[in-house]
Amino acid sequence: MHAPQSELVQAAADVLARVRERRPRVHCITNTVAQAFTANVLLALGAVPSMTISPDEIAAFVAQANALLVNLGTLDGERREACDIAIEEAGAAEVPWVLDPVFVDRSQPRAAFAKTLVARGPRALRLNGAEFATLSGADAGGDTVARFARDHGCVVALTGATDVVDDGQRRAVIANGDALMANVTAMGCAASALVAACLAVETDALRATAAGLIMLGVAGEIAASRARGPGSVAVEIIDALHRLDREMLVERARVT
Repeated sequence: MHAPQSELVQAAADVLARVRERRPRVHCITNTVAQAFTANVLLALGAVPSMTISPDEIAAFVAQANALLVNLGTLDGERREACDIAIEEAGAAEVPWVLDPVFVDRSQPRAAFAKTLVARGPRALRLNGAEFATLSGADAGGDTVARFARDHGCVVALTGATDVVDDGQRRAVIANGDALMANVTAMGCAASALVAACLAVETDALRATAAGLIMLGVAGEIAASRARGPGSVAVEIIDALHRLDREMLVERARVT
C-alpha cells in the first residue's frame, strides 16, 4: 500500500525540524571521493558528521553517534575492517545504520561482502537499480522491492529518476530532484548520509528514509534553478539544504 502523501510530507518537515534542534551525530564510513561533500551536506542540514575509519577508534565514535552510514565506495582493507567493527558496535549500542552498497554490480567479492552486511540488520538500504538486482537476484519490478524489504526487515530506498521507498508494507514514490544532480559525484552517498541523519531522530524507518530523500530532492531542484552547471550545483545544494525550511519542503515535495 502507498503511504499517504500529506502524512509523509508533514513527517519530513517534522524530521527536518528535529534534526535542526537535536544536531545528531552521524558517523560515516564512506568513500574517499565522497567524504568532504557528505560532511558538508550533513553540516548544512544541521547534523554533526565524523569520518574516521581507524580500527583503533571507530567503535568509540560509533558508540557516541546517533546514526551510522556504511558506504562501500572505495572498499579497501581498512574500510572493510572498519565496517565490521562499526556494525558490531552499532548493534551493541542500538545505533541505527544505513547500508549503501556502492558498485556491488561491478565486483563479485564486493557483492558477497554486501550480502553479509544486509544480513546484519541495516535499518535502511539505499541503492540504485543495478545494485538492487545484484543483491536480490531480480530486477526491481512488481513486488520484488517490497518482498526484499520484508525478507530482510529493512527499508529499501531505490533511487533514480524517481525514488521508491518501501518497507514491505508501505511504499512512497518521490519525484523530486533534477537531472543535473546525476553529474555530481557523491550525490548518492550524500543521500544515504541524509537518511542516516533522519534515522537518528525518527524511529519510523520509512518516514525517516523518505524524509532524507525528499530533503535532498527539493534542495537539488532549488540548486539547479540557480546553478550554471554541475560544479556550481554541488555548492548550491549545500546552500539550499542550509536554507531549507518547513514551508519550502511542504510546498515543493512531490510524493505519491
